Amino acid sequence: MTLKWVLHWQPNAGSTVNSQILSEVSQCVESINGVKEGRWRATLTFYKPHTREQSMAVDFPRDFLGISLPEQPNKYYFIIRGQRIVLEADSSIQTLMEKLQSYKTRVALHFDGFQYQLGDFQLRVGKVVPTHSENLRGIVMEVEYLPISSVEKARQIMEEFLDIWQEAVSKRSLPGHFMHMEPNFAEYGLADHYTSQHTAVQYATVMAQLIATVQAVQSVRN
Repeated sequence: MTLKWVLHWQPNAGSTVNSQILSEVSQCVESINGVKEGRWRATLTFYKPHTREQSMAVDFPRDFLGISLPEQPNKYYFIIRGQRIVLEADSSIQTLMEKLQSYKTRVALHFDGFQYQLGDFQLRVGKVVPTHSENLRGIVMEVEYLPISSVEKARQIMEEFLDIWQEAVSKRSLPGHFMHMEPNFAEYGLADHYTSQHTAVQYATVMAQLIATVQAVQSVRN
């Protein structure tokens, strides 16, 4: 029994994400009595089709992601946002994909941070960085409510917790705020009972938002 919301840090117009904000957010969790429990890591990969003829690439889905989640070490999740598809596979599928070479890794992003316990909630706050880089691309937070696994039944208590959290963050006058954008799980064929596939879909949604934010900042600079 458990349920999660995945949020991302949305910088104010003209500002960017930096390690100082991540540090302040982590201190914020501790200020509302969050107890640090240890490290938290997850990895998300964008795939591109590996074809000899460029014209064939249009037949393959462009927005194709894979994600490994720490709570399901033996599983791997694929999301194709365009067709609203989410699949759960055995983690060995990654080795198979490497051998088949039908898809290649375009970019891999790591979520790296800490897990905190706060009553019936677990919070995970971490940075988003590409492989072999410390270049901060974003900040992500998981809010997990342990007693309930119904998306609808947990909505009110999650919203109330988020109000308390946003108030705590606002006291630090940081240039941005955390955003929660809930996907339409039914479009992916997911029911009200929460599963790790729901988590995977949320990460795909968050990544789309982070990419849009980075592109918006770059277009302003240009």
